[in-house]
Amino acid sequence: MTVAIYLAHLNPVTKAHVEILKELKEKNEVRVMPVIFINKGKEINSKSFPFGFELRKKMLQAVFGDSISVLSNYTFYAPFAKYMPPLLSPFSWRIKKQILDGLIDDYFTYTGDKAEGFVLKLYGLNPKVGTRKTTSASFVKQKMFEAALGKDTEWENYVSPEVVKIIHENWDIVKKYANVKDYTYRVLGMKFPSNGFW
Repeated sequence: MTVAIYLAHLNPVTKAHVEILKELKEKNEVRVMPVIFINKGKEINSKSFPFGFELRKKMLQAVFGDSISVLSNYTFYAPFAKYMPPLLSPFSWRIKKQILDGLIDDYFTYTGDKAEGFVLKLYGLNPKVGTRKTTSASFVKQKMFEAALGKDTEWENYVSPEVVKIIHENWDIVKKYANVKDYTYRVLGMKFPSNGFW
């Protein structure tokens, strides 16, 4: 069976992500790899990346159980600038090795971002660029932050009930980042935390 590798931030897991994964799951073995940023041995969380890997894994498993694999292979280690420029940096090739983890052929990577798809193609990761969903995780996250500040945003409409429950159980994380400044770099369609970039 073909392996579909879904590389994404998934912060949080939205109904759009669930829709994509259901489509991928119909004909493929699905491996989901939420991106992780590590600095000095700890995962970096920020306004753009509020939920850690284990919490995002819990969100995915709440919806899909063990019908998909959720792996930590898509991990960047600070300083993140060492992965630049893509293709020329030896560290950037390590990411490919981590993602494939023994796979040789009969796989593809999925992304909804054309710029990211271009980079994945340069690395020979057989990308399939899907249609970008109208509701992004960034939009949902912003609505969550607004709700944490007292506004009525109906963010729950964009998230599966199982994930809504997990987010409510961890609402202190949303409140923590609701009113802070976001420090993020965007490089070739990919967001990196500024903390640990250099």
